[in-house]
Amino acid sequence: MMCADPLALADVLAAFQAGGIEWLHIDVMDGRYVPNFTLGPDYCRALAAACPIPLDIHLMVEEPDRHVGLFAGFPGARISFHPETVRQPVRLIERIRELGASPGIALDPALPIASCCHLLPLVDQVVVMTVNPGYAGQKLLPFCLDKITECREFLGRCKNPPDIQVDGNVSWENIPRMVAAEANILVAGTSSLFVNGRVKVEDIARMRETGG
Repeated sequence: MMCADPLALADVLAAFQAGGIEWLHIDVMDGRYVPNFTLGPDYCRALAAACPIPLDIHLMVEEPDRHVGLFAGFPGARISFHPETVRQPVRLIERIRELGASPGIALDPALPIASCCHLLPLVDQVVVMTVNPGYAGQKLLPFCLDKITECREFLGRCKNPPDIQVDGNVSWENIPRMVAAEANILVAGTSSLFVNGRVKVEDIARMRETGG
């Protein structure tokens, strides 16, 4: 949603509903974990009131345990955080569930799967970042495609494997490669769905076809 033109937000949400979009991805940045500031709880509250699509909240913040309470009350919300930003990630995963939201972890490109493989069975979603977090419009880091495959191979041993979401340069060219690596949720931005902050329903259909 950080790619949406705020003056055309009603049109973007209408296109998403008409196209059957499953989640509204919200990038929350605090200017500390990443050098950017973006969306916050008031924005999420407005979206939840205006649109029935559940929120997929990505906390790119330091000390996410201080902030999850602001985001966990939205119906059907998912909340993903970067595990290296908190001292006790298992406790935070448990707290997100206790607050009624669905927990996820997000993996910075520099963070190896092996460093957090013990957390993967505890969450409902793993967000594999394929660009450095913080800004839209970046180029794909090709080695991150292998991380998607590595993550799926590990999750194949889990009883109830979480979703694998890929976030970063989800372009028309890269979508087939990401899906082939077995990501099952795509975060679309300026390299595919959004053109000048707006979205066309036919492009949502094209994305589904491109992803197979």
